[in-house]
Amino acid sequence: MANKPIKRIEFHILPASFGAGRTAVKYERGQPIFRQGDAANAVFYIQHGKVQITVISEQGKEGVIGMLEAGEFLGEGCLAGQPVHMASASTTAESAIVRIEKDAMIRALHDEPAFSQLFMAYLLSRNVQIEADLVDQLFNSSEKRLARVLLLLANFGKDGKMETVIPTINQEILAARVGTTRSRINFFMNKFRKLGFIEYGDTLKVHSSLLNVIVHD
Repeated sequence: MANKPIKRIEFHILPASFGAGRTAVKYERGQPIFRQGDAANAVFYIQHGKVQITVISEQGKEGVIGMLEAGEFLGEGCLAGQPVHMASASTTAESAIVRIEKDAMIRALHDEPAFSQLFMAYLLSRNVQIEADLVDQLFNSSEKRLARVLLLLANFGKDGKMETVIPTINQEILAARVGTTRSRINFFMNKFRKLGFIEYGDTLKVHSSLLNVIVHD
C-alpha cells in the first residue's frame, strides 16, 4: 500500500541562527535550482512550491528520481561531504526556495538540538520512502507504480485529506518517474479516469479509491 508521506518541517521552525547564511529566492516554474555536477555547498528548503529531481546518464538518458514540495529539503548531500550535486533540481511550479549555506546548516544542527532532531526525523522519513520506491520499482507493475506516485502526490494518508495534485501534469515526467513509456502512462491514466479513480482537465484530482489498484491484484 502507499506509504505515509515524508515528515515535513514548517518554515517557522527553521532556526534564526542561520543568520546571513540564509537567502530566500523566488523561482518561476521550470527554473533550475542547481544542476548535476554543480558544486554542492548549500542545503535548500522549499518554503512553497514544487521541485523535481532528475539525473542524466552518460548516454544522455534522463530520469526523474524525486518530486518534492513545501517543507522538504534538497542538496543535503553536502553535509556528508558530497563535493558536487549528483542530480539536478528544477521547479515544476512557482516556488520560494531558501538557500542555506553549508556552514550555517552545520552550525544550526550543532547548536539547535530541537531543529537537529526534526531534521534527523525528516531524513529518516525520506530514507524509508526511498526504500519503498526501490521495492515498488523492483516488484510492482507499472500500473501499480503509477497509482502509488499519484497517491503520494495527492498526500494520501496525510491528515485524512486528499488534495488536488497540481494544476497541470506532464505525462513525460510521470513516465520517467514510474519507469515506463508515455503511451503506457496515457493508457493507465485513461483507465483510472474511466474507473472513477481520478479526474483531470485543468487540474488532476486523485480519489482514495485509487488505492484499490495497489492492494488488489
